[in-house]
Amino acid sequence: MNSEIPLGSVIQGSLTKGLEVRLHPDVSVEDMRVGKFLVVQGVRSRFFCLLTDVSLGTSSDRIIANPPPIEDTFLRDVLAGSGTYGTVDLSPMLMFTPTATNKDFSSLPIDTPKDTSLASFQAQTSTDMELLPVKTIPAHFSQVYEASETDFRSVFGWEDDPYRRNFSIGRPLDMDVPVCIDLDRFVERSNGIFGKSGTGKSFLTRLLISGIIRKDAAVNLMFDMHSEYGWEAMKEGKQVSTVKGLRQLFPGKVEMYTLDPESTKRRGVRDAQELYLSYDQIEIEDLKLVAKELGLSEAALDNANILYNEYGRSWIMRLVNMTNEDIKMFCEAKQGHQGSISSLQRKLMRFDSLKYIRSACPHNYIDQLIQALDAGKNVIIEFGSQSNMLSYMLATNMITRRIHANYVKKADRFLQTKNPLDKPRQLVITIEEAHRFLDSSIVHQTIFGTIAREMRKYFVTLLVVDQRPSGIDNEVMSQVGTRVTCLLNDEKDIEAIFTGVSGGSSLRSVLAKLDSKQQALVLGHAVPMPVVVRTRAYDAQFYREIGVTDWEEMPNEEVYAAAEIAKADLGF
Repeated sequence: MNSEIPLGSVIQGSLTKGLEVRLHPDVSVEDMRVGKFLVVQGVRSRFFCLLTDVSLGTSSDRIIANPPPIEDTFLRDVLAGSGTYGTVDLSPMLMFTPTATNKDFSSLPIDTPKDTSLASFQAQTSTDMELLPVKTIPAHFSQVYEASETDFRSVFGWEDDPYRRNFSIGRPLDMDVPVCIDLDRFVERSNGIFGKSGTGKSFLTRLLISGIIRKDAAVNLMFDMHSEYGWEAMKEGKQVSTVKGLRQLFPGKVEMYTLDPESTKRRGVRDAQELYLSYDQIEIEDLKLVAKELGLSEAALDNANILYNEYGRSWIMRLVNMTNEDIKMFCEAKQGHQGSISSLQRKLMRFDSLKYIRSACPHNYIDQLIQALDAGKNVIIEFGSQSNMLSYMLATNMITRRIHANYVKKADRFLQTKNPLDKPRQLVITIEEAHRFLDSSIVHQTIFGTIAREMRKYFVTLLVVDQRPSGIDNEVMSQVGTRVTCLLNDEKDIEAIFTGVSGGSSLRSVLAKLDSKQQALVLGHAVPMPVVVRTRAYDAQFYREIGVTDWEEMPNEEVYAAAEIAKADLGF
């Protein structure tokens, strides 16, 4: 389509319900896709809109009652545009009103050569070009246009903007122009990547973290539950191949730690450092998070407090070494409940199956992690075979609580001294299966709920990856700044995505119509307006674009098939 040719006219609408647009006779309704970015040129302002619905209309009920025969193409052509027509619903998101100090937006060039794009669009990111939230609507019969490259760059910027850390997350469904997110705004609040299983959440997460690392917007702490971010991961599809992990793409900026050294070595990972935790590092707050996984009752946790008050940090080791007679004597002396303490002892013995738990650790690995983060290194903690929910939730909570406490001290010192050298590096903590940590029943007891509610107060934010956003507490969801959402089918999950989002009802149809692969709805703090993108591919071209030159081409399907046939012929 040509962005200079109008597509239709505004015929009615309201600020709260959106605009209804009647398409011109020469415009096919089949070219209108939900999620499309369109522009309405009003008398005084230019409105940037998202297409939320498509429908058919007729000028008379007689046409519906007596439709033309399928072979009568002449009558159908006569009716098209007058008796029958297409309509689309638009949701205005932003508006630009020219003033005496800036030029009319509609006069900007439609197609800008690549070599002059920076100069042409620099003024659009200055204070002279101000895009405002929509507070009015265009007049009747205002013309609707296809968004041009200029429109996209005006709203979403460009990746090489010298004044912002922009990163291209993808492209519009029907245009070849980057859609960028502002990484500085992205990392200053907690964010979420959502979508049902198989929609590409892990690839999106790897993509966004790559952008943060490349642009130095923050340091990252990733809890890699399924061992797919640090080194290499399997690529979905018929072709059996892998994609590079963050350690391979950024060897000087990423450090890997493993809770299962044997599994990591079997996968051919180089330079991964071992990480162990000890019983004396486990606190009552850590047990509260995994109480459901361990089957601990409130009485058991109350008796854990009695043991902690008596023995301090060594209470677990003292408990697991107690005999029944020792437990009986302790309960008589300290008014504990013998049955609850015996049950607690049995259930805590499950920790013996966790490879990363030691009776005592001479080296403090969490302090080592903190030092790496302070040095600007991005840290990935790989779980290997220790990826069951008990293991994942315990280690993630233990490490995060201590890192957060360290950041609170640093932030308080910075607020006291006002010395830029004391300012902590912005930290983004990535967790999968986020609803396990942010469920309404436990969110107020976990460190992750605290971080999500604090926003950027202590320079620590979350990047939550989940396929069940409805399982996350509503208060926490309302604090999620930017939401990158792939296809969701469950109504509760779709409703949860728009918690705390103004005008979210008009976007529900957009989210429900996404493709199952490589499409996402991006909305929130890091983008000026909601937009549907065809997500950027995480492949060899992406490696080149971020400056990686030592990658190797993955085998294509034909080469792989030929290799398999050759192996079969040789009897392997």
